[in-house]
Amino acid sequence: MNNLKAVILAAGKGTRMKSDLPKVLHKCDGQPMVHYAIQAAKDAGCDEVIVIVGYQGALVKREILDVVSYAEQKEQLGTGHAVKCAQEQIGTSGDTLILCGDTPLITADTLKNLIDTHRKEANGATVLSAEFENPFGYGRIIRDETGAFQEIVEQKDCTEDQAKTKEVNSGMYVFNTEALNVALSMLTNDNAQGEYYLTDTISLIKKTGLKVNAMPVGDVNEILGVNTPEQLAEAEKIMQARK
Repeated sequence: MNNLKAVILAAGKGTRMKSDLPKVLHKCDGQPMVHYAIQAAKDAGCDEVIVIVGYQGALVKREILDVVSYAEQKEQLGTGHAVKCAQEQIGTSGDTLILCGDTPLITADTLKNLIDTHRKEANGATVLSAEFENPFGYGRIIRDETGAFQEIVEQKDCTEDQAKTKEVNSGMYVFNTEALNVALSMLTNDNAQGEYYLTDTISLIKKTGLKVNAMPVGDVNEILGVNTPEQLAEAEKIMQARK
């Protein structure tokens, strides 16, 4: 098995949680949310897990009892910038799995499938996607008439036609590490938010001629992100029902 690392994005504050506690430390069924992403990555075969901390980073480090490494994002300049902060630890070999610290329902089985698909297809990047009846708010996976992956378009940038697409980006990916490094070095923050977006690396990798694809998840609950106390309660309910 070639080298596989995971990067978990856990630097945000999570203002919609209406609490001073960093979002990823809110407990879901007795454990901080971020624990589940760490555990899923390890169970999926990752040799090393790197957690990106930012807001109240010292507290996040103290509360995470799993064995992980850390990288610090001192300024919140977007998801692409967060991954850049871990570039040295990621290195240049093998593959890199990128997860969110606020998706406690993701499973190791799905991540294994994603990694297997990525390697079988020899992709530069593989996006974990989901089909939603109401995809509002999510970036859309745009495919051509043959079904081949074209791009990810954010909700606010969608044309009327693109907005009808039900396949969405989960914000979780597996990258060929070398391709990820090249794309990160080419990222710009030339957008309305002035941020470095990780999604931009996908189109940059595709432009270099490498293959990019998206793999839909079997159970859409797995990609549900937690942004509010209501969503946390919902995630906890699903987690308990699984048992």
